[in-house]
Amino acid sequence: MCLLDSAVAWDDAHIHCRAASHAAQDNPLRADGRLGAATGIEYAAQAMALHGALLASPDGAARQGYLASVRKLQLHTTRLDDLPGQIDIRAERLSGDSGTILYQFRLEHAGRTLLEGRAVVVMDADRPSLEHSA
Repeated sequence: MCLLDSAVAWDDAHIHCRAASHAAQDNPLRADGRLGAATGIEYAAQAMALHGALLASPDGAARQGYLASVRKLQLHTTRLDDLPGQIDIRAERLSGDSGTILYQFRLEHAGRTLLEGRAVVVMDADRPSLEHSA
């Protein structure tokens, strides 16, 4: 499931994406005929995943990231599906290493913040660590 339409800009620390899928009647995240604001976390997670893919070394092995936690989430609206046009998804990498990454994210529509928060992404959580292998 890809909810993003485009990456507008990105650098080592930031990514800015856009999407219009929030208004689609067949959006897979819809429940009871609506798309609640908390589903914006998935939009942010997809922007973070795209950021990681854009920063990845072309000769490196593909890595999987898992959304481990969301903190300081603030919802400034109740739903996303009633917004016309596109929404902007922004994520900023605040810190990280080879195992975990901390992002700050924000969804906006026409300059208005819809939701914001922080997310921790754990990389390759299902792969055994070299430290623990015999």
